[in-house]
Amino acid sequence: MILYPAIDIRDGHAVRLLQGDYGRETAYDDDPLDAARRWLQQGARALHVVDLDGAREGKPRNLEHVRRIASEAEVPVQVGGGLRDAGAVTAALEAGADRVVLGTAALAEPGLVAALAEDHGERIVVGLDARRGHVAVEGWERDTAATPAQTLADLAARGVRTFVFTPVEVDGTLGGPAVEELANLARAAQQAHASLIYSGGIGTLDDLHALRDLSLGSLAGVIVGRALYEGRFAVADGQAALGG
Repeated sequence: MILYPAIDIRDGHAVRLLQGDYGRETAYDDDPLDAARRWLQQGARALHVVDLDGAREGKPRNLEHVRRIASEAEVPVQVGGGLRDAGAVTAALEAGADRVVLGTAALAEPGLVAALAEDHGERIVVGLDARRGHVAVEGWERDTAATPAQTLADLAARGVRTFVFTPVEVDGTLGGPAVEELANLARAAQQAHASLIYSGGIGTLDDLHALRDLSLGSLAGVIVGRALYEGRFAVADGQAALGG
């Protein structure tokens, strides 16, 4: 499994939201590139960048920051936030993203996602942000009737191979991962021959050990944000906890 340090960008700063709430934001770095450099110096094997302004407004707003980060990173950079049409996806890839994460567009236009997956293959990832067992979209501000498992099965059948799963209730809390929800979705991913990247609630190395010990064949990575920003452990230690 790969540990993905998170860089969430809002108003030009690296921030973290509590439970997806834009009103409960903590700013950590004035320049997102400073966060990227720190994680790279600590041994990051990949980076997960989210354009929070883009997620809320429906179109990319921080691609220049993505470009700056990607130009210095010698590891894959995964980017999401506001990527709701083919033009936005192309712009993110041209800015240096190795993979792009689609959220709202995946539910609103599954045919578009299928076309993008056909054009770009495994560079297309879908984010499954869940609140109370249902997928949340538009920057986590609108709930839908779809469940993560239903959405995963549908989009895997359309060619998507990787999904990022975030239970919003635990995101940014440091209170531990949503193990039961993850295990249930991991079984669905296994059946669909898809991979999962988990995000949400990681506060300690023991949390990472717990995810590793689940031995979920479809779990390929874990995104960590606040715990790294607050120095609870370093990137290399987190990666070692996931299995080296």
